[in-house]
Amino acid sequence: MHERHERHRSTCSATLADAGRPVIGVDLLGHGRAPKPHDPAEYADLTTRVVEALPEAPVDAIGFSLGALTLLRAAVSHPGRFRRLVLAGIGRNVFERDDSGTARILAALDHVLDPDAHPATDDQIARLFSRYADRPDNDVAALAAVMRRPPAAPLTPETLAVVTCPTLVVVGDQDFVHPADALVAALPDATGKVLAKVDH
Repeated sequence: MHERHERHRSTCSATLADAGRPVIGVDLLGHGRAPKPHDPAEYADLTTRVVEALPEAPVDAIGFSLGALTLLRAAVSHPGRFRRLVLAGIGRNVFERDDSGTARILAALDHVLDPDAHPATDDQIARLFSRYADRPDNDVAALAAVMRRPPAAPLTPETLAVVTCPTLVVVGDQDFVHPADALVAALPDATGKVLAKVDH
């Protein structure tokens, strides 16, 4: 986990603690303090680590990007474990396969791993992920393996119908996953919030 992410996480945790909320921070497999295997097959199931960290009582949970998608899948499998959800940085990608987005991120990670074999790109998303990946505490090969993980079962409006807890879906209007209208419509008790001039 890079320093800026660590500071941001500490600030968020402190804010929630000040509000009287106990905080359970869970790093996804391949990220932060979690194990970082290099075999993409090891990332076929990202939800188990999250669910195992939860208390028995239902929780309020917040996730961003892959973390939000993982929370959503966990809520589909274990709807009773969640009281409220905040899902940020996901939207149309929940239902629409986005190989171009994956390819852009992998191009950035491959460049960090082997700059001679994989030239840098001017793509904004690729640059963002290059900067994130090229931090001292990150394992770029593990992050690339996460992106190459086996495809999970597709989520559909029918499968999301079991996620009945109040859910806030937040996405930037310049995010590559925008819009999130279909996701908001598919969740029984969801509200959407679009952030102006915000990308991923």
